[in-house]
Amino acid sequence: MYASLKRIGIKYIILGFLAAISTSVIVVGALILINSSFRKNSIFISSDSTTTSNPTTLLSPTEKPNRVKIILTGDVMLGRSVMIEAIEQEDPLFPFRKVADVLREVDLVFINLENPIIKDCPRHVGGFTFCTTYEIAEGLTFSGVDVVNLANNHSGNYGSYGINETINYLERNEILATGVGKLVTKEVNGTNFGFLGFEYVFKPSDPEHLELVKKSDSTVDILIVGVHWGDEYKDTANQFQRNLAREFIKNGADVVVGHHPHWVQDSEIVDGVPVYYSLGNFVFDQMWSEETKKGAIVELIFEDGKFIEDRLIKTYIRERGQPEFVE
Repeated sequence: MYASLKRIGIKYIILGFLAAISTSVIVVGALILINSSFRKNSIFISSDSTTTSNPTTLLSPTEKPNRVKIILTGDVMLGRSVMIEAIEQEDPLFPFRKVADVLREVDLVFINLENPIIKDCPRHVGGFTFCTTYEIAEGLTFSGVDVVNLANNHSGNYGSYGINETINYLERNEILATGVGKLVTKEVNGTNFGFLGFEYVFKPSDPEHLELVKKSDSTVDILIVGVHWGDEYKDTANQFQRNLAREFIKNGADVVVGHHPHWVQDSEIVDGVPVYYSLGNFVFDQMWSEETKKGAIVELIFEDGKFIEDRLIKTYIRERGQPEFVE
C-alpha cells in the first residue's frame, strides 16, 4: 500500500511539473507576441540603437499622398558647343550629370528645349542654327524630363522635318511635347496637369492663343503655360510680358513660366498665380558673361489641385554646357 501511494504521489508531482512548464510556455509566448506587435507598430527606436527609422514606412500626419512636386527650368540647348563638349568628354549625359538627381526626385519636369533633335546632327560651333543628336538627347530621359516646350525661335532651325523628327524622338522616349498648337496632359496623384507653349519673339499677342488657354483650362485641374518672350540680356520683364501674363491668367493659366532672355528676370504673383518671367539659361554654352552662366529652376508644390508654395533654386554653368546647383 505504501508503494502504491508513493507511485500516486510521484504521478501527481510529475503532472504538476508538466502543467507548470506548459503555463510558462504560454506566458512567454504571449509576451513575445505582444513585444513583437509593439515593435512592429512603434516608430520609436531605443536610445542604445544605432539605426534610424525608415521615413518611407509610415506616413506622418502632415504628409498627403496627393502632393505633387513639379520643376520648371529655363532654356536647354544641347547643340553647338554643348554637344561638342559632351563628345569630347565621351559622355553624352555630361550636360545633366550634376543636376539629374534633383530633377528625378520630383513628379514632373517641364523644360524649354531650344534645339531640334536630329539623328545626323553635324558638329557646329558658331552661328544660330542649333541641333543635337539622339545620343546627347538621352540626357533628357536620364534627368527625368517629362514635358518639353518647342515654341521658341530655334525649334524650327531644321524646318518642319526637324520638328517632326524631334517630336517622334520624344514620343519614343515617353516625353510629351507642347508648343506645337495643342495641349498635352499628364495625371499625377489624382491631379490632371496641362501644358501649353507659345512663342512671341518679335511677334504680337495672338487671340487664338488666349482661346486655346481658355479651352484647355476647362479640361485640366492645373494649367501651366510656357512662354518664349522678352528682351534678351535684361533682368526685368517688359510691359508686353506683364500684360500678356495677365491675359493668360484671365483665361485660366495657373502658372506662367518664361524663357528666352538668357538672364533670370523678376517674378510675381498675379491674382494668386505665380509668374516667372524668365528662368535664364539652364543648359547652354554662353560662357562669355556671368549673367548668361546664371540660371534658376523653380520647384512648385501642389496639394488637392491647388498651388501651395514654390522654391527658387539657383544654378550656375561652371563648365561649358554643364549646370550645377549653387547656394
